[in-house]
Amino acid sequence: MAGFVPRAFPCLLLLSVFDTSADGRGDVVELRDADFEYAAAEQETMLVKFYAPWCGHCKKLAPDFETAAKRLKGIVTLAKVDCTANTEICGRYGVSGYPTLKIFKNGEESSAYDGPRSADGIVDHMKKHAGPDSVPLTTEKDLQAFINHSDASVVGVFESSDSPQLVEFLKGASLMRDSFRFAHTTDLQLGHKYDLKSEGVLLFRPPRLASKFEESVVSHQGPFSITALRRFIRDHIYGICPHLTRENKQQLRKRDLLTAYYDLDYLHNPKRSNYWRNRVMKVASQYSSRGLLFSVANRKDFAEELEGDYGLGSVEGSELPFVTIRTRAGHKYTMREEFTRDGKSLERFLEDHFAERLKRYIKSEPVPIKNNGPVKVVVADTFEELVNDPEKDVLIEFYAPWCGHCKKLEPKYTKLGEELSSDPNIVIAKMDATANDVPQGYDVQGFPTIYLVPAGRKDEPKRYEGVHEVKDFISFLKREATNSLLGFKEEL
Repeated sequence: MAGFVPRAFPCLLLLSVFDTSADGRGDVVELRDADFEYAAAEQETMLVKFYAPWCGHCKKLAPDFETAAKRLKGIVTLAKVDCTANTEICGRYGVSGYPTLKIFKNGEESSAYDGPRSADGIVDHMKKHAGPDSVPLTTEKDLQAFINHSDASVVGVFESSDSPQLVEFLKGASLMRDSFRFAHTTDLQLGHKYDLKSEGVLLFRPPRLASKFEESVVSHQGPFSITALRRFIRDHIYGICPHLTRENKQQLRKRDLLTAYYDLDYLHNPKRSNYWRNRVMKVASQYSSRGLLFSVANRKDFAEELEGDYGLGSVEGSELPFVTIRTRAGHKYTMREEFTRDGKSLERFLEDHFAERLKRYIKSEPVPIKNNGPVKVVVADTFEELVNDPEKDVLIEFYAPWCGHCKKLEPKYTKLGEELSSDPNIVIAKMDATANDVPQGYDVQGFPTIYLVPAGRKDEPKRYEGVHEVKDFISFLKREATNSLLGFKEEL
């Protein structure tokens, strides 16, 4: 009997953890240090959000996470851990920023979650983790049901279940299932309709994006290595002009991307949606070899981003598309000329882009009227002047107004500025990274993020990774700054 109780206790505990219906709680399971291991071990697949109650990004994610949990109930469990109250489990899994999302399988950490953070995106992403790497198809009806999807479909056609090509295909599907949809069949007849006479791979673009400007199905007949399969998918998956969504934006923005935003709605008005897309594609087909990817998007889905990142909130209500370009380096451009149905305005915009005649759009707060404090306020429009001053060493903090860690740092950072205020060669500065574009070369994924931008080496910013105490900042500056520090107090 002595050994029976410990085995029974975790089971009772798990029942209380996962049964949320009785007390009216939401579908996201709240886990603690005491029950995390038991809960994770009972779930084949579980997505865990590690968060802090004060975190603005966490608050923004919460409703989408809850909606996704409800839709995934019975398929994948979504859980959350408050890291301010459960430091042991958060420390064990190396949580250093919020929110951090991790996927667990049968109690073991499987991978970091790097998918979309909208409800639809979380659902689609986690369904891929819950199902097989590649869906087996046996009939034409199975095939049509699989390819009739909002995303592209990759289907392998093989002679038998013993085919060595199928083995390679399944290896590739396992590695790439997070990004693409895979299925396979051992009936060669299913490939004949698409002119596939032997073993091969068919890539089906989404039916709603069918266009006279490109083929809806593309075939690949070898080699079947993982590298070759990855290259084939990469080169053909999006076609000339994919539909940009909140779920695939990270993938598409790995390249320089032009996007036409309008009232795109493939569910209720597919004809109108493709009317404008076809006009973009007509122009895109002339420029597709010049390293720029084209896309279309529903402007309502990106309204907040368009207003904040491009200042385009005032165009709401216009039926004409408006166009932006976002490069891999983060440079942003907008087409100010009205979109014409003959595509000529888009052609002119592209010619100006490739000739480097366009002026970049930079999001910036207004320049401060007074800036005499010990910590200088930097905005995007003054970054070049203040931070890239070639004569000065600049320590700059990128912060968010809602960040608890930033608020805790503020008095110490101000004291640092006061201690070094008499030194003409060093500047202690800060910039609100939520209200200003962060320049290229600065990796700001969490707050606060602090960089030293040394005099004479402005293209070599060095990230500060030390303790947030005045004496530690001083030691770092003495060691890394180009100019020798003057007037600091030795007792620090």
